[in-house]
Amino acid sequence: MRLKSLILGAAIPAILGMAAVASPALAQTLTAITGGRVLTGTSVIENGTVVIQNGRVVSVGTGAAPTGARIIDARGKVVSPGFVAVDSGLGGSEISSVNGSDDLSNGANSISASFDVSYGLDPWSFTLPVARLGGITRAIVVPSHAGGGGGGHAHDDSDFAGVGDGGLQSPGLFAGQAAIIHLAAGTDILVKARVAMVAPFGEAGAGIAGGARGAQFTQFKETLAEVRLYARNRAAYDRAGLRDLSLSRADLEALIPVANGTMPLIVTVRRAADIQQVLRLAREEGVRIILDGAEEGWLVADQIAAASVPVLLNPISNLPGNLETRATRMQNAAVLDAAGVVIAIKGNEGSIHRARETRYNAGNAVSHGLSYESAIEAITVNPARIFGMAGQFGELRAGAAADVVIWSGDPLEPLSNAEAIFIGGAEQAPTSRQFLLRDRYRDGGEGAMPPAYSR
Repeated sequence: MRLKSLILGAAIPAILGMAAVASPALAQTLTAITGGRVLTGTSVIENGTVVIQNGRVVSVGTGAAPTGARIIDARGKVVSPGFVAVDSGLGGSEISSVNGSDDLSNGANSISASFDVSYGLDPWSFTLPVARLGGITRAIVVPSHAGGGGGGHAHDDSDFAGVGDGGLQSPGLFAGQAAIIHLAAGTDILVKARVAMVAPFGEAGAGIAGGARGAQFTQFKETLAEVRLYARNRAAYDRAGLRDLSLSRADLEALIPVANGTMPLIVTVRRAADIQQVLRLAREEGVRIILDGAEEGWLVADQIAAASVPVLLNPISNLPGNLETRATRMQNAAVLDAAGVVIAIKGNEGSIHRARETRYNAGNAVSHGLSYESAIEAITVNPARIFGMAGQFGELRAGAAADVVIWSGDPLEPLSNAEAIFIGGAEQAPTSRQFLLRDRYRDGGEGAMPPAYSR
């Protein structure tokens, strides 16, 4: 108990420091960032000027700063949009092994597709400032699921496959719905809930469905048939005049946008053969899909491009850990991009504690054939495009959210640091709990030793 109290005592100043909200007046101030090398997300402007006010980008170009603006001199530095972490668990999980701090996992029998991660988001999570220091200003938060990065923690549900209590699928084929967040300090980080549904395929999906890939595809098609039947006959369902269905009403309702093609389905899949079958399934059922993982995607890059299906990938995956990834290689991102596939680059281990490494992964992709321009797009504009937010963030253009980062050098170079970070026009404190604890204890000043302790 004493150890716990000491830890909490040390952490309280850090919590209070990180929870401080940038003044709304500062977010509204007309600010001009001048003289830097500006990466807009789609182009490069040398000696550029980025003007922001009221939380939005006002202009981007080479003109002079407007009269009366606060001037930030970025000469010799790089100015970029804030990066976007995809397939992330930021704000939804603190420590995966501590159940009470992980709101990305769900095992309820009657809630699978209807599981909404947005209700478990924590604006005070210690993981957010750390990711922010890596230039991350937005994130796509996804539920954990078998075989996936989903918030970073892969879960094996194959031992529990089958039909559960009440005839409901247990576990369900669907992991739940993703949400978009921003990483600004404050009390509300949700940008948009229910932006995509999540489902594992390949080995993990087969395990859920009973052990074979063919079983999952059959069950998936039957599930969508039930959803469409329910959508046409809600009144009959209400009066118990419809046959028994394998999903709860909440799950049936949640899947209607997937069945009618208005909500994308994030499909975790690795093997090239599985990718082909998932593309076929999407054509047959008329669903919109986003491939997640796709380690062997380079083998069928032309087919993915022809289907206009985007891919979320980790470009440093290069070890064939199982038969699903025997052809994985670090040129995957470059090959997919060259084929015309829209790619988004992920961080490591679910983009929670290592979300800041998103830019390192983009740099590694460049060293294995991806163009620099495409690498920047893959962590800025492409995630916004993939999740229906094109022009709203991830890009320095008039009208977009003023998520701006000033770097000491090339942001894909690990030794570069984020020297100033704006989210929605509000400048963020360049610190984290780790830095605050370091500063408290390193010099032995007041408060360095807990009460009742002496040297």
